[in-house]
Amino acid sequence: MAAVTLRTYTFLDALQPQFASFMAKTAKGFLPVPGQASLFVEIAPGISINRVTDIALKATRVQPAIQIVERAYGLLEVHHHDQGEVISAGRAILSYLELKEEERLKPKILTDQIIRSVEAYQTQIINRNSAGMMVLPGESLYILETEPAGYVAFAANEAEKAARISLVNVTPYGAFGRLYLSGSESEIDSAAAAARAALASVAGKQVGSSADK
Repeated sequence: MAAVTLRTYTFLDALQPQFASFMAKTAKGFLPVPGQASLFVEIAPGISINRVTDIALKATRVQPAIQIVERAYGLLEVHHHDQGEVISAGRAILSYLELKEEERLKPKILTDQIIRSVEAYQTQIINRNSAGMMVLPGESLYILETEPAGYVAFAANEAEKAARISLVNVTPYGAFGRLYLSGSESEIDSAAAAARAALASVAGKQVGSSADK
């Protein structure tokens, strides 16, 4: 098979309520519920994600919530109540791609900012363009941008585990992944720290290395 770059490969042990509900609201596939295990796989070129989906579904009982096919990148999310099924789906994908998990790209943080005490007019702009919870005036807003995009899903899920926040928007596909969270100042600080730690824990090849060509 043609060379494929494993841009994102990240396992989520238990989908958190807001993140699972966000996917259920925005995804076009089979909708996940809180507590299920999940796997996000992002590859280049994008068209090859169709075959990756086929491999995962034929090898296991996982269900796909997201399949994004772009010219440059393709993203797949699969989930199941049994973590073993999700892990097996990942192994089948890696075997097909003739790659190892450690050959994935390591996430890079491009934007990492907190806006304190958001103004009412700015909350209106954000809320009109989001699919999740609302930002309220006076709350803090955390904005995270990652490369590759798929890793922002892991960051979102781990941030929700760590703090009482509102998940405003998640975009885990495209050139860059984007995450918006809102809440009290202390909770946003905790969520941001958890998101950063989650991304730092992922081992892999550096974005922009020869493996990403």
